[in-house]
Amino acid sequence: MPVTSDNQLPVLEFLQRRLSGSSHPDDRTHMRYPTAISQLLDFEIAEIGPGTASVVVDVDAARHGNQQGTVHGGFLVELADAAIGTAHSTLMKPDESFTSIDLRAVFLRPVWRETLVARAAPTHSGRTITHYHCDIVRTSDGKPVATATSTVMTLHGDRATGR
Repeated sequence: MPVTSDNQLPVLEFLQRRLSGSSHPDDRTHMRYPTAISQLLDFEIAEIGPGTASVVVDVDAARHGNQQGTVHGGFLVELADAAIGTAHSTLMKPDESFTSIDLRAVFLRPVWRETLVARAAPTHSGRTITHYHCDIVRTSDGKPVATATSTVMTLHGDRATGR
């Protein structure tokens, strides 16, 4: 079991333990999990791997809707951002953090009431900049409802402090 100098688990191991149900109450990592926004929006991590993540949520236009009566596009973008951020966090060392540089979404079909899963994976990884792709699909039929791309910058040392 790899442990950091502050007796904290690497993010990937921390999340894998939570997902498998084998976590301990005293397990810690240097990032905040679950995130406040994920708790607010009822996002759940469904799968986790090195640089990859799937986040699931049950949506209903009555709760997450826009003026047209469908699930709000901003909600879908936040879901993609959560999956991408979770994926990238698995790569972070204790003296690292990250920030999004950009996030672009394409909406493919409307959603009213559904379980959605957002799957994020890197398309290119460098020392500082990583590009991600995320598909959001309906679990009922596997059809995509939106795709997103994002560029994430890893912050090292003093640049990562306080984030």
